[in-house]
Amino acid sequence: MSDTSPQAIFEPVSFSELPGWETDDHPAAFEAFLSSAAAVLAGNNAIAAGLRAACRTALELKAAGPVGAAAARCFFEGNFTPHGAGRASQAGLLTGYYEPELAGSLRQTGAFDVPVLARPADLVNLVDESQRGALSDRLTHARRTSDGTIDPYFDRQEIDEGVLDGRGLEIAYVADPVDLFFMQVQGSGLIRLQDGSGLRVGYDGKNGHPYTSLGRHLIETGLFTAEAMNLASLTQWLKADSARARPLLWRNRSYVFFRVLGSEQEIRTLGTDAIPLTPLRSLAVDTAFHELGLPVHVSAPDLGHILDGGDGFHRLMVAHDVGSAIKGPERGDVFCGSGRTAGAIAGMTKHAVRFFPLLPKRSGDGD
Repeated sequence: MSDTSPQAIFEPVSFSELPGWETDDHPAAFEAFLSSAAAVLAGNNAIAAGLRAACRTALELKAAGPVGAAAARCFFEGNFTPHGAGRASQAGLLTGYYEPELAGSLRQTGAFDVPVLARPADLVNLVDESQRGALSDRLTHARRTSDGTIDPYFDRQEIDEGVLDGRGLEIAYVADPVDLFFMQVQGSGLIRLQDGSGLRVGYDGKNGHPYTSLGRHLIETGLFTAEAMNLASLTQWLKADSARARPLLWRNRSYVFFRVLGSEQEIRTLGTDAIPLTPLRSLAVDTAFHELGLPVHVSAPDLGHILDGGDGFHRLMVAHDVGSAIKGPERGDVFCGSGRTAGAIAGMTKHAVRFFPLLPKRSGDGD
């Protein structure tokens, strides 16, 4: 947990109190933990010193040979202590996100004329990218002007209306501004080119303006009920009338820029700090409460559409990502994978959850 988080909200519990701990796939969780080890070890946050020590132990264990179920479970139980939120706190919320797949082109055509933009040279970070979700109530990025001053960056409407035209920022083109919008919300995408190949793009900064939920706005204005609002219904409403959709899209002044990661065969979907994401093991969190790379046991008893068995969703995940809408100690976004099926799963995920962060037993002294 970071040094700005309420330290008393989580209390130690035993592993036997974690729903589904006995039957979890601990080797899969161990591999997800290893995915963020390099990013954790590259950091210098004193709060994460114990987590870095655990990462070194995990890498040594992996180097010694295959890590089976018993060894993986022993690693987590030997190096971490689970903690639960005090029950005076409100129930948490688990949602889902995914990597959209969009048809597109490297050149502007009649069918593909909506540009996917790279990061502009005058965009500067005001906060570390790992903190952009936790600090999303303020400007997180800005524009450095020719005289060296720092101003708010252009917003979504200004960019859509062409303020960045002529800079050569276009890395690809897609067919629909609504699809581009949701790719920006998800933070990554796979662009399926006309020759059948896939170009993977990932987050490379945003304009810094706070994120505004379009779904919440439609609920507040009475156009949708909370029960009827989901990703599919919002997408359908926006695509039904482009003239109606554009002003609503502009209400969210936030705008995400991308970089080319490579082909779909070359590289996995990446989270914050270029951490490779693992479907149903990677979790986006609020870094005001949870460090990137931290294992978090997630328990959502009523979430039955993701895993087989009908016993809910109970598994050890790892904090690999952040998001502007992810706020609070028990607020998370589970990465559901890539493509239409993953999108359908993510769009239906909005369930009560309990978080049990696994905090390192070692302080990391001498790190």
